[in-house]
Amino acid sequence: MSIKEKIGKERLFFDGAMGTLLQKNGLKPGELPEKWNVTQEDIIYNIHKSYIDAGCNILKTNTFGANSLKFSSDEFSVEKIVSKGVQIAKRAAEESESQAYVALDMGPTGKLLKPYGELPFETAYDLYKEQIIAGSKAGADIVLIETMGDTYEIKAAVLAAKENCSLPVIVTMIFDEKGKLLTGADIKTAVFMLEGLGVDGIGFNCGFGPQQMLKIMPELKKYSSTPIVINPNAGLPDCVNGVTEFNVTPEIFANNMLKIAKEGAHIIGGCCGTTPEHLKKAIEICRDVPISPVNVKSFTAVTSYSKTAVIGEKPLIIGERINPTGKKKLKAAIVAEDMGYIFSEAISQADAGAHILDVNVGLPEIDEPQMMCKTVEGLQSITNLPLQIDTSDTVAMEKALRLYNGKAMINSVNGKQESMEAVFPLAKKYGGVVVCLTLDENGIPATAEGRIKIAEKIIDTAKKYGIDKKDLIIDTLSMTVSTGADNAKITLEALTYVRNTLGVNTVLGVSNISFGLPKRDSINSAFYTLAMGKGLSAGIINPKSESMMNAYYSFCALNGFDENFETYIGKSTQGETVVKTETTDLKTAVIKGLKDSASDGAKELLKNTEPLTIINEYLIPALDIVGQGFEKGTIFLPQLLMSADAAKAAFDEIKAHLKASGQTQKKKGKIVIATVKGDIHDIGKNIVKVLLENYGFEVIDLGKDVEPDLIVETAKRENVKLVGLSALMTTTVANMEITIKQLRKDYPVCKIMVGGAVMTKDYAERIGADFYSKDAMGSVRYAEKILCV
Repeated sequence: MSIKEKIGKERLFFDGAMGTLLQKNGLKPGELPEKWNVTQEDIIYNIHKSYIDAGCNILKTNTFGANSLKFSSDEFSVEKIVSKGVQIAKRAAEESESQAYVALDMGPTGKLLKPYGELPFETAYDLYKEQIIAGSKAGADIVLIETMGDTYEIKAAVLAAKENCSLPVIVTMIFDEKGKLLTGADIKTAVFMLEGLGVDGIGFNCGFGPQQMLKIMPELKKYSSTPIVINPNAGLPDCVNGVTEFNVTPEIFANNMLKIAKEGAHIIGGCCGTTPEHLKKAIEICRDVPISPVNVKSFTAVTSYSKTAVIGEKPLIIGERINPTGKKKLKAAIVAEDMGYIFSEAISQADAGAHILDVNVGLPEIDEPQMMCKTVEGLQSITNLPLQIDTSDTVAMEKALRLYNGKAMINSVNGKQESMEAVFPLAKKYGGVVVCLTLDENGIPATAEGRIKIAEKIIDTAKKYGIDKKDLIIDTLSMTVSTGADNAKITLEALTYVRNTLGVNTVLGVSNISFGLPKRDSINSAFYTLAMGKGLSAGIINPKSESMMNAYYSFCALNGFDENFETYIGKSTQGETVVKTETTDLKTAVIKGLKDSASDGAKELLKNTEPLTIINEYLIPALDIVGQGFEKGTIFLPQLLMSADAAKAAFDEIKAHLKASGQTQKKKGKIVIATVKGDIHDIGKNIVKVLLENYGFEVIDLGKDVEPDLIVETAKRENVKLVGLSALMTTTVANMEITIKQLRKDYPVCKIMVGGAVMTKDYAERIGADFYSKDAMGSVRYAEKILCV
């Protein structure tokens, strides 16, 4: 039986940590462990063998960071390191008396992807592709994508695996105590996206010990229809005599893994700090625990990078305003590639209450694939609402689905054979909820029965492509009542049957019902209410229409979807919208992350307002609003970074104005920041840099893999009062301690703040730091405390 056939049906056990044991065998702080596949093959082999002897049957290769951002020389090429890593693990497995499998282990690149960072999506894809081709060629049995904190990077890695090998794919992620990834996705959002991509196992690793993972595991179990994988650390890291150690003993680890197995994990293992003894104890008491069946859930869900819209629990609103049909201004904006106008339409619909945004840029005079991609990328940088990719051009559809960060709604397929043959393979490959139009080669049936038959044909055909009906949403087509008095009745009759008898969710383009009639909003809102009462799951409407939204909020209140009528009362008692002035426009632009609008707003204000006033009264308050939202967990990293970019665009205008007038902007103080020696990950450091600079600090960024001497020398030469240090890897935090000790010895007047995925407050205090920052905003607050007195 292959490993793919066993996943979810047999109890399987991953091994534990590699870095922990390499450190005990002499790996120096900051030394790249993957090189040991070439230079210390016997040690790697013996570690694999020790895990097999402990009872593990899936070995993780020593290739976690083996990408070409780190390795590019002939002696240590990616192909050589990955191939050797797989070969060593396979030799240990083949020489074992028990059957064991080899997992090609791939971790994050250490870079944020565009638009929030510098790494293009396809470049990330290529980095993983290189690893996967080498690993599968060398004989790996499975692909493990682990320690991931960004859904977009996960998607690049999964697509690289799916398109370049036939191996099963498991993804394990690193969530915080609130159940959030670095870039904001909660557990259900990540699960729905990954299941759409067709992975074979989903779970957690690193970051937490087993006790902490137990707390967030019920959420994973609630939403996952895929086997669950749990690989915790041996507790939280600590520093003892310059060495990173973990505080959970093998016995405690095993007892908690027993609870995890009983809770429903199908594959268990270990991550940082776990040893063969940890895994041996866990396997001894978990081996005979009956494996939980993989329960297939029936959620119909679309997601962005951080937000999920579950369809079918209550009616949802799909904003229709980014569709050029009948919209002269939008047509002109699309032709001119006026992204500011398109973005403003998105934001206004989100503010009005839309749950999903329709995106249609189909005009004959433009390059639709190019414009669709540009629009989708731009929208995902300024709103976290899921998007509906709305196009009849399958080239545009595929390009947009490939770069989309989440599980999209796909509009649309119909009952024509050529349509289903074109769209369903894309939906299967990239994941999505497909809007299914009840028309075929003969047009739109004039009866409800005819539309129902097409719906049934589409559902049956989708099943042949491996697409379950939970990932379909049927449109029984609103036809204008001005051409047929029974048109609304026919649409609703078919809709009721689809929802109640076929058990499939439904969608309608509501405003189509009123073409050719006066006072269209009245007809639309009445029909919308009737449709929701018949089981409409999602309406494509104008969320800026007062009558439509009144109908929606009233329906939800009357049907128990609005507890204590809170939303209805809140919307009903709102005062008139305040007309925005140029000053609130600048604030809004920064808060919403609109670079061009922020730049234009600053230019306008500079005509009559002092630069310092703009900074102190508009830009900093706007950044504070976003920062406070980030600290409260209502705003996530991508939004924070886009707001920072917008603020920077405004600051650039102010700088240019000051330079032209012979003035200079006063800085709050200098800060040296660096990623410590041996660590090439700079995501956290770069985020901190952007925010500190926006708050008016002068940041001296020494980069990554920085020697302690250089940090000390720079701090002394620049006479700084604050140094920020970052480390992401357990194998490099020892260098953070070395750097701190050297700063204390040679330059004791400065304060030191630290951060990174492996850091904790206690750990930071133990190695002598003055402040531990759990996120970038914490660094800003501490800098203000130290330098703005």
